[in-house]
Amino acid sequence: MPLAPQDIARTVEAGGRTLRYYEAGSGHPVILLHGSGPGATGWSNFAGNIEALAEHFHVYAVDMPGWGESDPVTIDEIDHVGTALQFLDALGIDKAAFVGNSMGGHTSLRIATEHPDRISHLITMGPPVGMKPTLFGPGGGPSEGLKVLIETYHDASPENVRRLVEIMVYDKARFATPELCKARSDAALARPEHLRNYVAGLPKGAPIPKWVDHSLLAQIQVPTLLIHGRDDRVVPFETSLNLLANIPDSRLVLLNRCGHWAMIEHAEEFNRLVIDFVANN
Repeated sequence: MPLAPQDIARTVEAGGRTLRYYEAGSGHPVILLHGSGPGATGWSNFAGNIEALAEHFHVYAVDMPGWGESDPVTIDEIDHVGTALQFLDALGIDKAAFVGNSMGGHTSLRIATEHPDRISHLITMGPPVGMKPTLFGPGGGPSEGLKVLIETYHDASPENVRRLVEIMVYDKARFATPELCKARSDAALARPEHLRNYVAGLPKGAPIPKWVDHSLLAQIQVPTLLIHGRDDRVVPFETSLNLLANIPDSRLVLLNRCGHWAMIEHAEEFNRLVIDFVANN
């Protein structure tokens, strides 16, 4: 029987907040960190990956504060790096592989640069890291995908979620289904406080209180795997090219016919890449 979210859902107190997470498997700990879209959770981002990875590792997919079933926070209160470290401490994990999509990739990069003793492997998928100017990205504002993401936080109806999913993926017919869009919309609307807190913080910018210090990228010593969709309309793939040029022990897999959700659109290949990378580095 496939894993069901209710069977592997857990809660833990970390840093004075209750976090929801999904846990499966045994062995080396692997932390999965989701992106920032409305309705994003550890399960919704990684439902197609947890079971495969759990055959080899001890997998934890976390709902960060302000998302999913974890406690709400204002933009000013967001500290994803601190939350990730508090999560490790609460579960008695000394060091883990971090796998992060988008916002979760940004958090993973900061852990690698600021807390290298807590990370064994770094794996990112489309992380926004504040590199400007860009050759392929927008010159004076947010990307096409980020604009739609923000609009969806204002109105997380199934129709708007469909527009968001269509921006996130390459294969709209396969992935932007009415069922998936309704599920994401329902998840977002079930926690209106998360939506309100995000929208209230928009005048202050993205929910990333501190950007990666690019001067520290060359000091990252952990094995690093960068996975990026060539058709990513949220974070251009040159972001990962730049990371590849700066992180010494890094390699890049650039996927054609792939948008911002590599772990969803190319789940089987993504799982193979992560399993091999963590097991053999």
